[in-house]
Amino acid sequence: MIPHSVAGSTGRRLQAHLARAQSLGRLPSLVARLVRDGETVWSSSRGADPVPGHDPADVQFRIGSITKTLTAVLVLQLVRDGRLDLDDPASTVLGEVGYADRTVRTLLAHSSGMQSEPAGSWWERSAGLDFAELTALNDGAGAAFAPWQQFHYSNLGYGLLGEVAARLHGQSWVQCVQERILDPLGMTRTSYLPDGAAAQGWSVHPYAGTLVAEPATDTGAMAPAGQLWSTVSDLGRYAQFLLDGHPDVLQLDWLLLASHPQAGDRDDRLGYAHGLGFQLFSGGAGMLVGHSGSMPGFLAACLVDRDRRTAAAVLANATTGASPTDLAITLLEELERCEPTIAPVWEPTAEVPAELVDALGVWHWGNTPFVFAMEGTHLVARRGGVEEKYRFAVVGDRVRGISGYHAGETLHVVRRADGAVSHLEIATFIYTRTPYDPDAPIPGGHPGR
Repeated sequence: MIPHSVAGSTGRRLQAHLARAQSLGRLPSLVARLVRDGETVWSSSRGADPVPGHDPADVQFRIGSITKTLTAVLVLQLVRDGRLDLDDPASTVLGEVGYADRTVRTLLAHSSGMQSEPAGSWWERSAGLDFAELTALNDGAGAAFAPWQQFHYSNLGYGLLGEVAARLHGQSWVQCVQERILDPLGMTRTSYLPDGAAAQGWSVHPYAGTLVAEPATDTGAMAPAGQLWSTVSDLGRYAQFLLDGHPDVLQLDWLLLASHPQAGDRDDRLGYAHGLGFQLFSGGAGMLVGHSGSMPGFLAACLVDRDRRTAAAVLANATTGASPTDLAITLLEELERCEPTIAPVWEPTAEVPAELVDALGVWHWGNTPFVFAMEGTHLVARRGGVEEKYRFAVVGDRVRGISGYHAGETLHVVRRADGAVSHLEIATFIYTRTPYDPDAPIPGGHPGR
């Protein structure tokens, strides 16, 4: 049985990372939590109690741009339900306001070319405007780049996305978040404004080391970009949703779609890309999914490793001083180093779907052998029988790629006139029983795939 808490030696190593980040970052309070297989395995804090007399894991901090992922979930719900298309311009819902010619996809992925911040007062530190006032100040003339030219992070774009979701759902953005995400997930300590035990946000003087209180503003129409408050306990619940999906919020298939890279920053050395509302970092078993956040007085991160089924949440109450993303990644790596992920139990296949029977065995792309074998309900292709390259499942009336280069593409079992199997074809890739079968079509694709 897998324990639901880490060993004492692991806990000390994790605490050492937390202590180092708090000390070097000069963070008044720092709280972190690790989740594995749906259970909290480690939770701790460092520095002053953010609210004396209260469990730090239940104290609210502002989560900044993690809020954007909830806005993205609202938008993806509309896409799933057929009420919106990713390639629709925002103007189909918002009318002819500034930047509404940008598509939903580019707004989610920060590839719209929009300016990063709205014109006017610094929105993170001042009272927010309503949507009409926001768009009156931002008429579309301040674009940094043409759409799709390159990645350019835009908080303003999420103000537009929040209004799209609100209008199509017929509710305010915060009502949508509450009823369509927070309530089904049981996130009772996540709110629009601080509610109950909530940390004060601080700015730490760079030389004196003294604290200056930061404002806890209502950002109005910019709220979908960074307004929410939450706890590490609630973020642990949210992380589990990101790992598994939820039938009343968004299914895992849609979360996986949102985790495909759409745009990236060529200057970022962390191996960073952006999906549909989610940040993607190189790390863990391959890719970590989630988002970082910052607002005046607060830093935050929530990242999940789907392959290892682990997640980290980090919250601090300082404007600057540390990277919550770096700390979250470090904690996840330390957990795996000290207490490695346990592979799932192998179970025999109950029944091979008829569509997959003739695809089993060794097939060759050119002269490279691939072993196609059942793993649970999936057909998995391993190059040389070792390295997993592609994974397929029966979806409706077709065999569809669900991971790897062939994700989304259809596997066809091609037969000869007498009914015998000739070869497999996947988007011009030809797989034959013998290397370079002269009776089969010339294999397409690229040998690096």
